[in-house]
Amino acid sequence: MKINVGTILEVANRQCSVEITNNCSKYVLSKPSVHIVSGFCADPLPPLINPWSSGNALFAKTPNTACGSVGVFTYDLVDHVKKETTMKIAVMFSVPYDFNLYSNWFAVGIFDKYTVCNYELYYKMYYDNDKTFTRSKADGNSLTHEDSDVTVMATMSNSYQPVMKVEVN
Repeated sequence: MKINVGTILEVANRQCSVEITNNCSKYVLSKPSVHIVSGFCADPLPPLINPWSSGNALFAKTPNTACGSVGVFTYDLVDHVKKETTMKIAVMFSVPYDFNLYSNWFAVGIFDKYTVCNYELYYKMYYDNDKTFTRSKADGNSLTHEDSDVTVMATMSNSYQPVMKVEVN
């Protein structure tokens, strides 16, 4: 039996790299909150993303476990003129350990400013259907969720180490 070392390394290093860009001139992305279902945050989200700026994060699987990298994070949308939070954006990601049973999934949403970043939010975005978010299997195509004021778009590659790109407009 021939063993491919590259495949072994990919399986052992499940992770989700996130690039988030704020193209919204009205809002600052502030006070990120993260809830990890599986894995850990290897490189944290920036505490503030100003208009026309971007930031990165890296979520990875816990070494020596048969679990992937799964979680949800939120940012407050702060009106930079009024200096008040008006709503939250949420991003859910799921990078499983076993691609034979599961697939990469992701979702983006716009929620009430009082929404808590916790397991209930992850569960809702992964399992439920609701007008506050849009979910898709990762295949490189984009998904979009719109509110009256804000549009959140995202793409996620379908690999062991996917890159998710999120834009707030």
